[in-house]
Amino acid sequence: MQEVLKQTISDDLKNALKSGDSFKVGILRLLLSALHNKEIEKRGKGEKSELSEEEIIEVLMKESKKRKEAIEIYSKGGRQDLAAQEAKESEIIKIYLPEQLSEAEVEKMALKAIEKIGAKNQKDFGKAMAEAMKELKGKTDASKVSEIIKKKLNS
Repeated sequence: MQEVLKQTISDDLKNALKSGDSFKVGILRLLLSALHNKEIEKRGKGEKSELSEEEIIEVLMKESKKRKEAIEIYSKGGRQDLAAQEAKESEIIKIYLPEQLSEAEVEKMALKAIEKIGAKNQKDFGKAMAEAMKELKGKTDASKVSEIIKKKLNS
């Protein structure tokens, strides 16, 4: 099952090249490059360079997060053309990510993590966050989880 996602991206790149979709070709090459860099990083640490599905999703989540941040910056700077391009790239990346959980589901799982470790105040934030992310990694943005946990620990 390993590297199925990477193979899918590779196959989609070949199809995009055949169809002449230069925009999609560019973003898929960028994703494959990011995955290749992660493999090189692992090899440098003396580990096997093969990426697990979880690691591939982690790389894709990082790339998606970069796009979200860029959209925000371009929008604030009045560059709607660039923001639209980043949004288009983000949509392509989302195709390869697992289904993201709804706000309600994320909140439910974050509350479960808080209860599990018995978090009472802001001092327990790190433990609660670590516990919640065990379940939520790759399924939602960590900033959402952080926001929910902070809100619950402050109330």
